[in-house]
Amino acid sequence: MLQDTQTIRYYQRITDAFVELWNRGYRTDDMRMYLDGYLAALRHSNAIEPILIHRLEEEASRYLYDASNFVMTQPQPDYY
Repeated sequence: MLQDTQTIRYYQRITDAFVELWNRGYRTDDMRMYLDGYLAALRHSNAIEPILIHRLEEEASRYLYDASNFVMTQPQPDYY
C-alpha cells in the first residue's frame, strides 16, 4: 500500500494514463511498456526513493493486470 503523497500522485497519473490508453485502443503489452518507461524516468531523475519506485511498480502492475479496471460499463436502459 502506498503511503507517500508524491508516490500516490505518480500512481494516480499512471492509472489515469492506463485508462486513457485503454480507451484509445492500446492493450496490456503497450501499457506495460508505458509503465516501464515511466518508472525508468523516475529512476533516472531520482524523483523519489528507489524503494518507493519499487512499491509504485508493484501497485501499478497490480492495477494493470486487474481486468475489472478496464471494463466499460453499459448504461442501463430506461424502462417505462
